[in-house]
Amino acid sequence: MKNKVVIITGANSGMGKVTAIELAKKQATIVMVCRNKQLGEAAKAEIVSVSGNKNIDLLIGDLSSQGSIRELAKEIKEKYPQIDVLVNNAGLAFSNYQTSVDNVEMTFAVNHIGYFLLTNLLLDNLKAAPKARIVNIASSTHTGAKMNFEDIGHKQKYTLFGVYNQSKLCNVLFTLDLAKRLKGTNVTVNCLNPGPVKTNLSRDMGAFFKFIGGLFFLTPEKASETAIYLASSPEVETVSGKYFSKKKAIDPSKLSQDETVQKKLWKLSEETVKQKFN
Repeated sequence: MKNKVVIITGANSGMGKVTAIELAKKQATIVMVCRNKQLGEAAKAEIVSVSGNKNIDLLIGDLSSQGSIRELAKEIKEKYPQIDVLVNNAGLAFSNYQTSVDNVEMTFAVNHIGYFLLTNLLLDNLKAAPKARIVNIASSTHTGAKMNFEDIGHKQKYTLFGVYNQSKLCNVLFTLDLAKRLKGTNVTVNCLNPGPVKTNLSRDMGAFFKFIGGLFFLTPEKASETAIYLASSPEVETVSGKYFSKKKAIDPSKLSQDETVQKKLWKLSEETVKQKFN
């Protein structure tokens, strides 16, 4: 991974930070994308200290805001003409319905539109690398999810898990669709199930959930193994359009493989960001 540029969103805690540390140990140049500058600086210092790698950059961006994503993408493109790996890791879950500055339901805005818009804006720089990889953090919870296109934010009947699980289904739909669109290029895209993870994602999920999570959930170190594998292993250099769990490609849900649903989500995503991507 020496001299390879790796962009990691949500890199100041949990899986994002672990992924950054382990890829930094492999001598990659790490570009951390974080919302909070103070927390980002603290995480950056830790990553440099633990990995012994000083090639760590910190960029600030709010992935719930399309304007912020566009500014972030512009900054990345100018600083890093060639991107070797993009890890879309940042994710949130909310107990109550709330909207972003763009009037998009917050879970959908961060967990899907954040992936969709940033990835598409950085594609030219990914294509500039000899071989590039996109790694999307999804979840096994996508298997029980459905797409509510009539009310994508579930405003009429909001539940934390209904909206979160749908956002993870979006991650898989987006990955499989993008892989087909990138066929014949030097860019691969895969997604993964990290397993249930002890991360800040659950900070808005209530005391009982946190208690159960503390007992049974995986550490970020264990949960990050597949993301690190997809970002760096020669074994998957040419693999694209797959859903991984425990470093093995497995079948995602039948719904996620439906090309009609994939295209419908792509169209809705373009409408949401008010931009078409060829």
